[in-house]
Amino acid sequence: MTIEVLLPELRAYAMSLAKNRHDSEDLVQDAVERALRSDNCPTPVKELRPWLFRIIRNLHVDETRKNRVRTEYSNAQSRLSIDLTQSQDHADGVAVRMTFATLPAPMREVLFLVDVMGMKYAEAAEIMDVPHGTVMSRVSRARRALIKAMEAGPDGADGDTKR
Repeated sequence: MTIEVLLPELRAYAMSLAKNRHDSEDLVQDAVERALRSDNCPTPVKELRPWLFRIIRNLHVDETRKNRVRTEYSNAQSRLSIDLTQSQDHADGVAVRMTFATLPAPMREVLFLVDVMGMKYAEAAEIMDVPHGTVMSRVSRARRALIKAMEAGPDGADGDTKR
């Protein structure tokens, strides 16, 4: 058949379009398959050659568009996912700050120095003019109080639904 004679040229053309050998082989295979299934396939090599080249080119353009659309969709989904995550993180941050504001002043002070400002216990102890161990115990109690208040929610009810 005359298509067999054109295979080296078709492969070379497909290779010039595709990113890798596998993709170029797929282009040639799909083009040959379409040519064999077509009812109006030109028979003279002079007409068949450009026809098969156009098929390869069109298949490549279609595949490129498909990949671009998939990539754009995937990127949009990733951005949406990140936006939702950041939105949830923001909401959680607001809830923590609101709950933090309800803690007694000594607890807010020690948590601010250690957890917010990132100071070491010794630095916080020096600022608060208390022993190092006192800061450690105050931080522990303040963290537990913050967690308990967060679990209780804004209405002060315990998150536990058991009775």
